[in-house]
Amino acid sequence: MAALNKILVLNGLLVSLGFAAHADDGTATFYTIFNPSACYGFGTPTSMVAAARAEIFQDGAACFTKYSISCTDGTNLGTSHPCTGGSVEVEIVDLCKDCRGTFDLSQDAFAAIADLNAGKILIEYDQ
Repeated sequence: MAALNKILVLNGLLVSLGFAAHADDGTATFYTIFNPSACYGFGTPTSMVAAARAEIFQDGAACFTKYSISCTDGTNLGTSHPCTGGSVEVEIVDLCKDCRGTFDLSQDAFAAIADLNAGKILIEYDQ
């Protein structure tokens, strides 16, 4: 009976870990012109930053939050297979007011996960 309880507990933990590791789907674009950001003004801690759409930015509550972002596919706007296979960690520094995607990445962050010629990519992201 004790062995059965241990197996049930272990299965429960594995199922819980599976739900905790779920990433969200979205899209990403990139920008090349830096303006003062809502979170840092004219300063920025790194070149691996992003602006987030309003639902994620939440009136500044997302400032300084880090997200791991991976390219999953192209959007047929530029390159058909743009993904590099890697992921990048970005820090939210601004609201993307007229966002065409979930995140507007710095050019360096976008280039770390995809071909810049793609312009817009499908992504998975997790905080």
